[in-house]
Amino acid sequence: MKIFNTLTRKKEELKTLEEGKVKIYACGPTVYNYIHIGNARPLCVFDILRRYLEYRGYDVTFVQNFTDIDDKIIKRANEEGVSYKEISEKYIKEFWTDAKGLNVREATIHPKATENIDEIIDIVSTLIEKGYAYEADGDVYFSPKKFSGYGKLSHQPLEELEAGARIMVGEIKREPMDFALWKKAKPGEPYWESPWGQGRPGWHIECSAMNRRYLGKTIDIHCGGQDLIFPHHENEIAQSECCNDAPFANYWMHNGYITVDNVKMSKSLNNFFTVRDVANEYGYEPIRYLLISSQYRSPINYSTEIIEQCKSSLTRLYTCRDNLDFAIKNAADGEADAEIIKLIDGRKEQFIAAMDDDLNTADALAAIFELVRDINTKVISGSANKATCEAAAKIFDELCSVLGIVYNRKSQSIDSEVEALIEKRTQARKEKNWAEADRIRDELKNMGVVLEDTAGGVKWHKV
Repeated sequence: MKIFNTLTRKKEELKTLEEGKVKIYACGPTVYNYIHIGNARPLCVFDILRRYLEYRGYDVTFVQNFTDIDDKIIKRANEEGVSYKEISEKYIKEFWTDAKGLNVREATIHPKATENIDEIIDIVSTLIEKGYAYEADGDVYFSPKKFSGYGKLSHQPLEELEAGARIMVGEIKREPMDFALWKKAKPGEPYWESPWGQGRPGWHIECSAMNRRYLGKTIDIHCGGQDLIFPHHENEIAQSECCNDAPFANYWMHNGYITVDNVKMSKSLNNFFTVRDVANEYGYEPIRYLLISSQYRSPINYSTEIIEQCKSSLTRLYTCRDNLDFAIKNAADGEADAEIIKLIDGRKEQFIAAMDDDLNTADALAAIFELVRDINTKVISGSANKATCEAAAKIFDELCSVLGIVYNRKSQSIDSEVEALIEKRTQARKEKNWAEADRIRDELKNMGVVLEDTAGGVKWHKV
């Protein structure tokens, strides 16, 4: 598998630290509000990265954090007159509602920043001892000038970065580019005891601490949105490598931005949508489909027209799978058709080739839709036998599962109830009891089930 490495700006063959194992860290949400569709893209993209690596046989340790102490969380808590903990816990709960709706799997570990204060203090102390950081009246700052590799991820020389930097009011750092590792507690703010007095961690140091504690000094892949390259990820590299005397991450993967009607998403422009807002109108799965429909480094545009197209595409997939279920139920026994099996295996190979090329989900989806076309023409319309139908269903489910789509299929309990009523209706028709047959059809219609009488039997779908 090849990955575009932001660090080197080229596609590189994935070579893991330990054969057959992958250590991945993905920056998680700052929990002060509902996640927006921009936040949801890395959630879905890197969920697929983890799924695909596992599909290819890797043992994946996937860590995704919650930033549960931050300026934004404190501001929200003060606005609502509650503690920072109440805010963070509330929005972690809301995060899980949206994540599960999007079919995002739980990470191996979901650490919180506040659970790692001791690790943070240890790293900050080490950086001070080594001369990379300094204390100033209860604040602790890191000096990028002390790290020769600063700017290697964003590919900007320190001098260029310095040109746009400035010292904010109230800061007592030595240089404009110096950034906070530890912040002195302000009146009314939450704090923890430290060698530099009461305070709380800076944003960047939290991820460095959680990386080291749960994955070690060097990891395979670090993931996040393009907006995190600078300063967040650049600062993570600097403080981690200076502290640990080891490379921080061998591969860096960053997803592209999302626009709304081809305009950058912004609260001031009133084009800012939370996942919850969109899901309430269109459901969660079309959102996931939209977010994976382009190669992850490419920008994505959100609009009502595009989300409707995503719904239509999903309908095609669900229809194909439901038709396969019907075909399996009614097909004759026999050995699988070798020609058809070769054809659908080719689509699987096409899918793998796309995913091996820097997680190209757009081409992977194209392979699935070509599989759908083959199934419709060769399997379903061709009246293939049961073994062939089952083989096609297996490949279909396998590939869709890697992308985390087609996960809202009819529940078995509803299926059983519907099938029982269909059987009763079929019997009524055999007995020419048309009134009873019509009554059952109406009952099913009221349940949201539409019947279709075919030569192969009765098909049904929900509306």
